[in-house]
Amino acid sequence: MDRKRKEEEILRILALPLRRLFQEGKIPFSRLQEIRLRTGQPLLVVYDGREFFVDGHGRLLQDQSKAYLTGESDIRESMEYISNFSLYAFEEELRQGFLTIRGGHRIGVAGKLIVEDNKVKNIRHISCLNIRLAHEIPGCADKILPYLLEEGEFVHTLLISPPRCGKTTLLRDLVRQLSDGGERRAGVTVGVVDERSEIGACYMGVPQNALGCRTDILDGCPKVEGMMMLVRSMAPQVIAVDEVGSREDVEAMEYVMHSGVKLIATAHGSSLADIRRKPVLCRMVKEQQFRRYIILQKKQPGHLQAVLDERERFLFRAGQGREWGTG
Repeated sequence: MDRKRKEEEILRILALPLRRLFQEGKIPFSRLQEIRLRTGQPLLVVYDGREFFVDGHGRLLQDQSKAYLTGESDIRESMEYISNFSLYAFEEELRQGFLTIRGGHRIGVAGKLIVEDNKVKNIRHISCLNIRLAHEIPGCADKILPYLLEEGEFVHTLLISPPRCGKTTLLRDLVRQLSDGGERRAGVTVGVVDERSEIGACYMGVPQNALGCRTDILDGCPKVEGMMMLVRSMAPQVIAVDEVGSREDVEAMEYVMHSGVKLIATAHGSSLADIRRKPVLCRMVKEQQFRRYIILQKKQPGHLQAVLDERERFLFRAGQGREWGTG
């Protein structure tokens, strides 16, 4: 994504005091990942994988006592720009707790929930915003993809990573490369279930991130229903899904695998041992249903720690060969 365009897309949705603050501070948007606004609390950003407070001149700080305090008007004005002065038009999206704007940037919201019949109807009195900037690194999967192929065919893969360590960025580029193909590898039809609009960063149903020319995406769709729908209607060769872990997720993944479709999924964890502690995923590991495991490092977000096969043998381990990163 063009850096200047990303900066313009974010600045235009910020309240004027916040907009001036970021313009004055000249924080590089290419390394800015999140902007967190909470009423009456210090302005906080995630920059290059680390949290910082921001002062009234747009400078990054570790000392929260000197940070700019986000006011109620900052959030109210920002929401007016985000919704184009028509919050009612986004009521359906608000029920899910987030909005997606042009460019694929996702705005998480929190506040007073309106609940009817045990279902969220709307969110009122919004007091917290989490602006997550759409982020993609084309080519970050270049050296990883060969480990995920057997005789040129992609195999079932589980990507394991702690939060904020680049798993969705890596998954996105794997989808793009599988879909587009390469000089010696034909492209395949990929189906993406993007429950939280993070992989494709869709705006009005159209991915803002590059997912390849043979990719079909279900945006904002629950994982279980999405996997079933793709198998039944879109004839995918590979299905990609983010953050699995429930019993229903596992049943849907096994349905995909038994339908002759290859699967690439992600799960939170720092090691394969963490996955073994998850009761529903543990069985899939024991039965060797995944042929590859990708593990990202916790200490160096975006860097590969290991690639293992179904027998938990290392195909790559950090420190025993050339290392590379995804961020």
